[in-house]
Parts: sequence; C-alpha cells; structure tokens
Amino acid sequence: MAENGKAHQTVIKKYANRRLYHTGTSTYVTLEDLATMVQSGEDFVVYDARSGDDITRSVLTQIIFEQENKAGEDNLLPVAFLRQLIRFYGDSMRTMVPSFLEFSMANFARDQDGLREKLSQSFGPSAFQHALEEQVRTNMNFFGDAMKMFSNFGTAGQPPSANPVVAPPAPVPAGSDLDDLKRQMAEMQQRLEALAKK
Repeated sequence: MAENGKAHQTVIKKYANRRLYHTGTSTYVTLEDLATMVQSGEDFVVYDARSGDDITRSVLTQIIFEQENKAGEDNLLPVAFLRQLIRFYGDSMRTMVPSFLEFSMANFARDQDGLREKLSQSFGPSAFQHALEEQVRTNMNFFGDAMKMFSNFGTAGQPPSANPVVAPPAPVPAGSDLDDLKRQMAEMQQRLEALAKK
C-alpha cells in the first residue's frame, strides 16, 4: 500500500540503471509507457528504488521533455512561455505560479470535457468547430490576460493595480517576449482550428 493515502496510485520504482519497474504488473516500463498511462488517466507515483525518495515530479518533467523532442513543429509549449517560466525561478512571484498553472490547466481540461460533450450533442461537425473556436478564443484571452498580469506585476517598483487582469496593459516594445508569446498563442489557435476541421 502506498503512503499518505495513495493506495489507489500505481507504484513505479526507478533503479540506478534508469530502468522503471511497474510494481502492479511486475514489468519494466518506458517513459513512453508512463506517458500513455497519464493520457489514459492512470495515476502513479515514482520512487527511487535505492533511497525511497518520491521522484514523480522529475520523471513527469522527463516525459514532457521527451514529448516535446518528438513533437517536431507540433510542440505544445511555446518558446516564450518556457522563457517566462524560467524567469519565475527565484522570482518573488514563484510561489504563486504553481497554483496559477494548476488552476489554469484544470479550467482548460474542464472546458475540453464540455467541448467533447457538445460534440456528442451537436448536429454536425460545423457546430463542434464553432464551439471549439469559441472556446479556444476564450482560453487564449484568459491566458494572455493572466500572462500580462504576471509580466506587469509590480513593474518599476510600483504596487500592482487593484485589478491587473482588466486594467489596460502597459505598452510593449516591438519584438518583446510578450509579442513572441502572442504570436505563439495565435499559431496554437490556428493549429487547433486546423485540427477541428479534420
């Protein structure tokens, strides 16, 4: 039984030779296998076989790294987003970022479930495509506003505004990371729209 009430989680043990052992099936698995488990909603925890330390976070990060390397031009994480994320390490805002990202991803996932439900209830692919485009637009606007809030938080020694998300954004010089992020988000929206048309 796993600790801390995590009996429902599959336990994976990572050995010094980097092999991953699935204790439920008594077989060795790969990062690709773990990615498939995540995509199918199977919860697991990874322990270092020697020390017993929980290394789930680092293994999940490895999976993302592998998926991004395989994606080619269909990468999920825009370069500007990765740069901004790295900047938050050591920043005073760092403590807020995990909660914000978790909240944002949970909302995005919930919205996608709603879109799937609309698909099953729609009368044709055009209705689903319209719903998808609307939802993508809403999500991108929310994400863009949130990133502006984080980028402008406390700039130039000034306290943040009472409502930074709805306040007009500060002018952004051409070629900035925020412009790059906007371009990346527009490309992501185009890809999602192209997928919806298939």
